[in-house]
Amino acid sequence: MNEMGLLNTAIAAAIAKQGHGDLLMITDAGFAIPRDAEVIDVSLDVNKPTVSDVLTVLRKHFSVEKIILADQTRKTNPTFFDHISKAFGDNVEVETIDHSDLKKLSKTVKAIIRTGDFTAYGNVILVSGAGDRWFVEN
Repeated sequence: MNEMGLLNTAIAAAIAKQGHGDLLMITDAGFAIPRDAEVIDVSLDVNKPTVSDVLTVLRKHFSVEKIILADQTRKTNPTFFDHISKAFGDNVEVETIDHSDLKKLSKTVKAIIRTGDFTAYGNVILVSGAGDRWFVEN
């Protein structure tokens, strides 16, 4: 029985399928999820868990090279935007795009984790990256 690390088997499997440059999305409770997307629904109640809660756990198990958020997130919820922008450290690139473009991009992700978060525009796309384990001679 797994009692350590990432306990959610569906999320662990989704992460294991990610390669360099692949996309993983974490959404708020109301995001319109594409029809054919692989969805891991972890929503339990209002704001349980939040997008931030999920990112805190993912950071321990998943290497990210870029975070993509909607422009509307920064304008509507700047504190949330700042917190999510730093969820994987200060050296991770943050890109903002229009919310309509984020919805289009959601159709290309390998998996979506749906939370119970009720933060408006509380959606984030993570671009898988190489972690600090990779050997680079120069």
